[in-house]
Amino acid sequence: MAWRWASASVIGSAHIQSGDRLQDAYVVSEISKDCVLAVVSDGAGSAQFGAFGAWLVCRFLTVRFREWIHENPELPSNAELSGWIEELRERISGIASQRETNPRQFAATLVAIVVAPNEAVSLHIGDSAIVGRKEGKWEVLSWPESGEYAATTYFVTDNPEPRLHIIRHAPEHEAFALFSDGVGDLALSHLERTAHTPFLGPMIRPVDDASGEGRLVELSAKLADYLAGSSVCERTDDDKTLILISRR
Repeated sequence: MAWRWASASVIGSAHIQSGDRLQDAYVVSEISKDCVLAVVSDGAGSAQFGAFGAWLVCRFLTVRFREWIHENPELPSNAELSGWIEELRERISGIASQRETNPRQFAATLVAIVVAPNEAVSLHIGDSAIVGRKEGKWEVLSWPESGEYAATTYFVTDNPEPRLHIIRHAPEHEAFALFSDGVGDLALSHLERTAHTPFLGPMIRPVDDASGEGRLVELSAKLADYLAGSSVCERTDDDKTLILISRR
């Protein structure tokens, strides 16, 4: 069964009021016939080039995974993935030096999942999240992680090293949702530390029922309208990115 998805990223009302740009970035790519990759990165609002940092995270991982899948039958090992993150950090450091600044000005979070026929692997740094649906039930695959102090989190550029989590899963989920922290209060029940099914169920249903494959353009546009609407903006003034993937 082919993967299909709806995806959108919209600027938060707080950033509109302050004149800032959208800090989130994302990518969804069917990197081979039976392998899909999704990445969400949230640039730190306090970082001068946070939006660029988020774009770099998405672009870098897309290229590395595409190259790997085309040359290898299995997904990369944890050591290989950790090496990629270190390579990404070195690339950011080089760009920072060219701009006469420091890597912290490119700070961005990361959640990513790659799903192949025999395995799925997720990577996680910071306060975004991934949930998956198996046999009709949603479960959290990667819980958002806050920093040591209130309203802080972890970033790819953290010194001396990022707080990277690599989780390997059996390929038994038929749907996924990835989202930045701006959607977290909607998609997660923080008290129970569970996925919030009353939100996720209705959101994924149109993707389940769609007849197409790949990116569902009309559903993605409707998703963007919803995320930018008053019912969501009344709950959060942050940027909001949501990817909904299904192969039912």
